[in-house]
Amino acid sequence: MTDVKQLMEAFSACFLSSFNTRLVGGAAEPLYLPAQTDVPATVYFRFDYLSSALHEVSHWCIAGHERRCLEDYGYWYESDSRDLPTQLEFERVEVRPQAVECVLHWVAGLPFRVSVDNLSLPDYDARHFEKAVMAQVGEYIVSGFPERVELFAGYLLKQHSSDLVLDEFLKRQYEDYCR
Repeated sequence: MTDVKQLMEAFSACFLSSFNTRLVGGAAEPLYLPAQTDVPATVYFRFDYLSSALHEVSHWCIAGHERRCLEDYGYWYESDSRDLPTQLEFERVEVRPQAVECVLHWVAGLPFRVSVDNLSLPDYDARHFEKAVMAQVGEYIVSGFPERVELFAGYLLKQHSSDLVLDEFLKRQYEDYCR
């Protein structure tokens, strides 16, 4: 998948009627806004970046009902000038969404790399974070993905490879990655 329009249509096909939620690009900054009376909940992503869209969808897919009633799911966000302790806390809470993001990249046929989202640590070694994200991917493969992740990942995979089975595809991707 190389087109954000296709991704937004896929998201709508999966979630607009069942969760009253839409995916919208073109934002200067990512943002989630809960539904209003006549307006669906909206997951905004940066400009027309597929990776930004998949990252924001990942947060939405793992947010519970209560979190989806709060702007930006009630999460804190520290700018990209975090000190080391704050960076490590950021990574701790980003493991699950980035593991989901990894899987969504794979099923969309896109490469994935973890994001430490911090410009103030230019020589920062993120290998430990990458290992944690991949360990979470492995755990999801064994124990199962959250329902919305499974639905969306399956839908995206069918868009470009209708003959593949999601579980088998993800196991193979994970094994290939771990080699």
